[in-house]
Amino acid sequence: MCCRSPRATVALGFALIVLVITFAACAAPPNREIADAQAAIKAAKAAGAETYASGPYTAAAEAYRLANEAVMAGDYRLALNRALESREHAQAAARGATDGRVAARDKARRQHAETSTELLRITAQLDAAEKARSLSRTVLRDVRQALSLINADVQKAGAAINREDYAAAQDVLRNAKARLDAVSGDIELAGRTQRARRPTS
Repeated sequence: MCCRSPRATVALGFALIVLVITFAACAAPPNREIADAQAAIKAAKAAGAETYASGPYTAAAEAYRLANEAVMAGDYRLALNRALESREHAQAAARGATDGRVAARDKARRQHAETSTELLRITAQLDAAEKARSLSRTVLRDVRQALSLINADVQKAGAAINREDYAAAQDVLRNAKARLDAVSGDIELAGRTQRARRPTS
């Protein structure tokens, strides 16, 4: 009969404890880890991750779904892994949302300033055309109406920026910029047409 050394006995005891804990963890659903993942997802959503860090946020939601499915299937080890994975993705999404929000804010502010400047330029262009009588009254009326609507959208975008809805502001400003470009082209085309109709002396 062989005798184990005290060190070997301690090592064996430790290994048995780890084994028991592992089996115990896998014998019951990881409710705490799943709850932690759910809380992390909620925190990420509150930080704006759905909009500004959609990749890791979607991964977190998917891993959370798989964790719950694994519980239903009785695979608690897989459920634990998925729950931990979900929490990690959610935490990354929360961090990414902060950086994404700042970037979106800066972009929206830049777009707002550029579009406002372009609106002033085209308004001045229209005023000069009216003074030179290079546009018909119908064209002047239609263009001024278009610029008035665009100006209202630029103001709406500014309000969206103030309430930190940067995605909505960018959408409005992209549309406003495209319409401004179209109006500018209309003014130039109408001016050329009007000049071509004038009788030459």
